[in-house]
Amino acid sequence: MTPPYTLPEDAELRARVARLMPRLERELERLVRIPSVAFPGFPTAPLREAAEATAALLRDAGLPRVDLVAVPGSPPLVYGERPPAAGAATVLLYAHYDVQPSGDENAWTEAPFAPLRRDNRLYGRGTADDKSGIILHLGALLALGDTCPLGIKVLIEGEEEVGLGHLESYVVTHPELVTADAIIVADGGNLTLGTPTLTTSLRGLTAVDVTVRTLASPLHSGTFGGAAPDALIALTRIIASLHDDEGNVAVAGLNRIEYTGAPYEEPLYRAHTGVLTDVELIGSGSIAERLYARPSINVIGIDAPRVDGSLNALVPEARARISVRLAPGQDSDAAYEAVVRHIRTVTPWSVAVTIARAGSGEGFLARTDGRAYQAAETALCAAFGRDVVHVGQGGSIPLVAALQRLVPAAEIILWGAEEPECRIHAPDESVDLGELERCTLAETLLLAALAAPPATG
Repeated sequence: MTPPYTLPEDAELRARVARLMPRLERELERLVRIPSVAFPGFPTAPLREAAEATAALLRDAGLPRVDLVAVPGSPPLVYGERPPAAGAATVLLYAHYDVQPSGDENAWTEAPFAPLRRDNRLYGRGTADDKSGIILHLGALLALGDTCPLGIKVLIEGEEEVGLGHLESYVVTHPELVTADAIIVADGGNLTLGTPTLTTSLRGLTAVDVTVRTLASPLHSGTFGGAAPDALIALTRIIASLHDDEGNVAVAGLNRIEYTGAPYEEPLYRAHTGVLTDVELIGSGSIAERLYARPSINVIGIDAPRVDGSLNALVPEARARISVRLAPGQDSDAAYEAVVRHIRTVTPWSVAVTIARAGSGEGFLARTDGRAYQAAETALCAAFGRDVVHVGQGGSIPLVAALQRLVPAAEIILWGAEEPECRIHAPDESVDLGELERCTLAETLLLAALAAPPATG
């Protein structure tokens, strides 16, 4: 067996990262002020602004080539590159500059795009997901300087949250952008604050829009109700069929895998999620199995009449978006077909149903026996002063699976400064600045280790 890389003396690197933190915090605040939401209906100018600001940071970090790449159908891809010295490895660094919409701004303690520091956390949309990933890469590059022999490639995309897959398609036809010996994806995080964590799997995703039509127009519910079917009632019956009485997914053809990572205890899960005290959790098996190794189904949106101002009438049309998270390794096309079959089988009363795909992505299983992965574990342990845990992740990053297919020999490291208290995708998103420093140090140590020759003997 080839010996793993060993860490170089890290005292000076620790000092460099510590000195960089005030600058990195300022740069993160500047990025968070840009409302770079890529969803349809939002302005596109902030996306361009965020891309240009990110490109400027990479140039400041000493990369000799930094471009804004036009990806068809997508905001600009920020691509940076530095060639390797003779015999040195090449590492690809990934993050994304787009963010989730803020949602109801009244639910935020402060304005979502006006970053505010409080109790050593920086609050604002994108502070964690995933502008912290950009800053993490920036900090590691600055700490190591332009004399580091590693080849560096940086991909910062602007459409990850939308999940339309334009970048995944683009890199298939431009594999030179992603060819590397190791890939570091800074869009993950730790099991709990201060617990160094490597993510070994990601669930896949398929999303389905279901539209039910029953009537040509609304009808008086007193005059006609009782015989004519209500579209919203029909839709809710379809939705109710997606789970059994325990809350387990009831769609045939959706897979499970065995989970061997760290546990996620129920009290901690409840603390992280805010599930109300008397509300039961759904499903069977351990919390970790339910989150990381099995499918889950949620309805994330319904188009139907609002209660306020609603008519006393039968609803002629209703629509729902059903989000299905898939066990790692499940083919998303097969999963979509399974969901479609289920919906068509359970649709009541021969109502008219239209089903459309609303997004998809493959899951990921990491290879954990290589030298880069071992170096990453050593670097995390050194940065946090604690043993590393290994977990799955319930979310999806479709590009990771594409990278695994395109560069099968590359080890993929998935980590970052996100942790449950960050409240990503929710009001009052934040990042712990101490966690950001520890993660930046870990990546700095990892790159330094990959730049050094492997141990012998």
